[in-house]
Amino acid sequence: MTSRIFRSTVFVAAVVLLCSLGIVMGILYNHFSQVQVQQLKDELSLAVTGTEQYGNAFLENVEADRFRITWIDTDGTVLFDTQVDQTAMENHADREEIRDAFHTGFGSAVRTSTTLTVQTFYEAQKLQDGTVLRISTSQKSAWALMMGMLWPLVLIVILSLGLSAFLARRMARKIVEPLNTLDLEQPLKNDVYEEISPLLHRIHRQRNQIAVQVEELRRKTDEFGQITESMQEGLVLLSSEGNILSINPTAKRLFNAPDDCTGKNFLTVDRTSVVRAAVNDALDKGRGFARINRNGRDYQLDLSRIQSGADIVGAVVLAFDITDRLNSEQMRREFSANVSHELKTPLQGIIGSAELLESGMVKPEDTSRFVGHIRKEASRLVNLIEDIIRLSQLDEGVELPTETVDMLALAEEVKKVLKPSATEKNVSITVSGEGFSLSGVRRILYEMLYNLFDNAVKYNIPGGSVDIHIEHNRLTVLDTGIGIPAEHRERVFERFYRVDKSHSKASGGTGLGLSIVKHAVSYHNAEIALESTPGKGTAITIQF
Repeated sequence: MTSRIFRSTVFVAAVVLLCSLGIVMGILYNHFSQVQVQQLKDELSLAVTGTEQYGNAFLENVEADRFRITWIDTDGTVLFDTQVDQTAMENHADREEIRDAFHTGFGSAVRTSTTLTVQTFYEAQKLQDGTVLRISTSQKSAWALMMGMLWPLVLIVILSLGLSAFLARRMARKIVEPLNTLDLEQPLKNDVYEEISPLLHRIHRQRNQIAVQVEELRRKTDEFGQITESMQEGLVLLSSEGNILSINPTAKRLFNAPDDCTGKNFLTVDRTSVVRAAVNDALDKGRGFARINRNGRDYQLDLSRIQSGADIVGAVVLAFDITDRLNSEQMRREFSANVSHELKTPLQGIIGSAELLESGMVKPEDTSRFVGHIRKEASRLVNLIEDIIRLSQLDEGVELPTETVDMLALAEEVKKVLKPSATEKNVSITVSGEGFSLSGVRRILYEMLYNLFDNAVKYNIPGGSVDIHIEHNRLTVLDTGIGIPAEHRERVFERFYRVDKSHSKASGGTGLGLSIVKHAVSYHNAEIALESTPGKGTAITIQF
């Protein structure tokens, strides 16, 4: 702004100076020209008087260094000239001033030389005898005068412009200094020119509006950041060029992206072909999908194009962890297949035995054996159905009535129920500890303990033991059975999973016992831990 004021001031000063010089010189030149013409008229009047009285004698005795006198006859012939031999001069009848003098008695003319450097003034008057006497003088033109005064004028212009530049710089600084020191944080407290007061009031209003908008934007940004940071899903916002505008922590972990990835192209973070194709589909077609595996888990990427009117402004990437869903679907398929198989096996036994009895192919003495087989398979079928129903109830998370349950007393109750089967296998069961009480579903807790103790007895060795210790909200079941190999420990809580299928079939297990235990533990917000050594035994601990 300072430079603009400086240049404008110097330019105005230069224009004013040149115009002033031109006007002054024009006025002076016109003034002196008028004075010159008047002098010519005065000289002509004297010359007319002398010529009329004395004729050539008067003209020959005139000393005219600055003026030229010419006497023209009535036919335009030059009778006398003070500077040139009249016999060598051409006829002057067509000259403007001569022609006017013949007609009106007086004539005037101004003629400029071809070089524009000299102007000649002519004044003519008609004498009494009809002849015309003309007087003329020459002087430099205005242009010639200016060229003659060029260097003085240049010096004046330079000095004037220098002084103008100096003063303009000082003035510009003084004008701009208050503006440069404006306190825009508090516009209304500035003591400056009255002319910019409306501007300061407008700045004040805009600052207030901007402050409100910035605060609102900051609040929304914080909310967006908190929401995206707490999201379990990965979220990435992309520009129309595919550059990362925002990425939440879940997405950073998923794509193993560095902290400074914002602003970089998304394909520099993930170069896989499926992701690249999904990004291109989202930007070109509006939607894109991809399924990837990271760190042993499956993720589904849903990409959607973001538009503002007809313009594509970017895309949003949402990454969902679908591992549990896929596992659930796999488990559901396996469960359906296992249920079909487990239900089919006892039914086939029942149907086979019934067909033999119906056909009369069974000897009378073997009838009781076949009926017993039917009863045994039917009982197994009922147990399997009851276990499936319990798992279904636990899966659905149905709210069941709770009560205060004494875990030590419940363990003693289960011990009494399993004592006959333990005695049959020569396995001892002991229950110890101070016990504790908790609020839970008695029936579910009973099933949990029953399945734990029953497994400890079934998979024990003859002469083995099952020790149950209950204390400080913790229940531990320790047996001296066959143990569980390390590669099976993660899966023993799955439905229908059996470590030793032949042993399980022989013991009459349904393969759902530990799955019921796991769901019962989860239903009561407890945690379960398993430790086992093949050939030595297994310890299962539940912490409520």
